[in-house]
Amino acid sequence: MPAVRSPHLLDAARSGLLVIDIQEKLVPAIPSADNVIRTTERLVQAAEILDIPAAATVQYPKGLGGLVQSLADQLPAPEEKLDFSAAVCRDALDRWCSQGRDQIVIAGIETHICVLQTALDLLAEGLRVFVVAEAVAARGGRDHDAAIDWMAGAGVTITTFESAVFQWCRTASHPQFKSISRLVKS
Repeated sequence: MPAVRSPHLLDAARSGLLVIDIQEKLVPAIPSADNVIRTTERLVQAAEILDIPAAATVQYPKGLGGLVQSLADQLPAPEEKLDFSAAVCRDALDRWCSQGRDQIVIAGIETHICVLQTALDLLAEGLRVFVVAEAVAARGGRDHDAAIDWMAGAGVTITTFESAVFQWCRTASHPQFKSISRLVKS
């Protein structure tokens, strides 16, 4: 083990997974929605395997519907919001912070609206924010790319599913390493 673990790496004991607005009426407009949903499902599964809490939000559910069913089946009831930033949804965030969980891993849509505003607001609170690249998307590719660039430039860590889950696992001697490896290969 290294003498000092980098604060730039994810740590399961310091992490929470926030799923933003992957909703029934939003996903048909997102070209890569199937990939985002599948990656997010796997992130939620990895978080469960490694005892990392997960929460979700929904934007104006009366108009945009609930979470897609596969995620609704895996996650606690989502917090509803009208603000684009999910940082206004304090139930899970405040609980996580009180537990010393200062790393927020984000999946969701749309990259340039709710994901961007949430990431920047959480960063402003002093939290470490990680956005999983394959688990976020927008209707337009340029909007998505510009938001990823903006977040990275502001200090948000852009990561990938595989990198995130193996950082959470940390070592091949972790008791859940084989479960995480199977999930990565699935």
